[in-house]
Amino acid sequence: MTTTWVAELADALGPDSVLTDPDVAASYARDQAVLAEAGTPAAVVFPRSTAEVVAVLQIAARHGVPVVPRGAGSGLVGASNAVDGGITMVMTRMDAVLEVSPADRLAVVQPGVVNKALRDAVGAAGLFYPPDPASYDWCTLGGNLAMNSGGLCCVKYGVTTDYVLGLEVVLADGRVLRTGRRTVKGVAGYDLTRLFVGSEGTLGVITEATLALRPAPAADPVTLVATFATSAQTGQVVESVVTSGVVPSMLEVMDRTCIRAVDDMLRADLDRDAQALLVARSDAGGAAALDEIAELTRLCEAAGADLVHSTADPAEGDLLLAARRAALPALERLGDVLLDDVAVPRSRVATFIDGCDAISAQYDLVIGVMGHAGDGNMHPTIVFDGSDADQRARAVAAFDAILELGLSLGGTITGEHGVGTLKADWLEREIGPVSADVHRSIKDALDPSGLLNPGKVLRRRPSATA
Repeated sequence: MTTTWVAELADALGPDSVLTDPDVAASYARDQAVLAEAGTPAAVVFPRSTAEVVAVLQIAARHGVPVVPRGAGSGLVGASNAVDGGITMVMTRMDAVLEVSPADRLAVVQPGVVNKALRDAVGAAGLFYPPDPASYDWCTLGGNLAMNSGGLCCVKYGVTTDYVLGLEVVLADGRVLRTGRRTVKGVAGYDLTRLFVGSEGTLGVITEATLALRPAPAADPVTLVATFATSAQTGQVVESVVTSGVVPSMLEVMDRTCIRAVDDMLRADLDRDAQALLVARSDAGGAAALDEIAELTRLCEAAGADLVHSTADPAEGDLLLAARRAALPALERLGDVLLDDVAVPRSRVATFIDGCDAISAQYDLVIGVMGHAGDGNMHPTIVFDGSDADQRARAVAAFDAILELGLSLGGTITGEHGVGTLKADWLEREIGPVSADVHRSIKDALDPSGLLNPGKVLRRRPSATA
């Protein structure tokens, strides 16, 4: 009975760490994905230590209760959405930066640490944690690890997994697994660390992470903005950046729909007739940064840019970057939004943007495209009226069409947001039946009862008699 295992949870964690009020529990039922399916948890728990996570999973295993790990809820695919009658485990009270080691350039953190809080903590030691999701000022590192989050600086610095040296993970049966190491190099055994990064809470609950750090970049970056009359010109710049060897710390793009939405919101005097706007930044420092931006300027002009402007003034640079960061909030002012996350080869960025324009016309919906042009990770954002059943249906169809477009261009259904429930039906289409079977075998080996975040990433193994 539910009352039995809830009482056990209260005994193990304390009554102030277990919530069962339906109205309160409902506030932890979903993440930021508007159309992702979500249930209602029977209990929401707030562990403070690895030992308490162990206790929760042992209780869940004894009673066959599903467990959904959750951070701040900034996800965009329903990966932390609740399961009916299950336990939602909120990790935000485990929020300590346990160690910062300048000599080894690493930090040891608990999963509830906010991304920006770690940046601030290591910045005092002249160090830098590069992964920077757009929600970095409130998303938690446990969620970043579970989703293998990216961000605006991936073109130069890579994604979350590139900075994970080791993990502490509580398995479905309550055993505590430690993976990885503190050394720069190490190849002993299978790479279990990377197995858990990006597993979306389906294989274990991350309770501690050892993260690699880098020296802090130059304090005063140089920023460039350029506008173009066609997507093809924008794509030419992206290809030229790759082949030229220039590695900006940021290379972002917005299409005309985003440009106009941002201009309406910020009154920023943007070129409303431009088909695309690029924002680039170099954090190389001093003359090196100026040289990188000068080369980017040349590449933009060679591609036929209508406008190229650069600045070494940090305040002006932040204003230029603010336009890109405002793209999603600006589109949200127009209605409900369904944010997609497709990565394509960098040589196909322009084709993808034009393809999204065609999908917008086909389904008669506003679709704004923004994204990380430097690594080909695009975020088409569909605007619709959620109260209109027809518009909702067209939004879902447009979402699927965008995924199909991405795959047809040699891309992937997700570059940084993950699979969750929103894209679970698409995963096998990308990875194929053999890979899907291997995925399920790993899931079955680590979570044989299927209690960890059920329904996320992988659909159930097809029945042999089906």
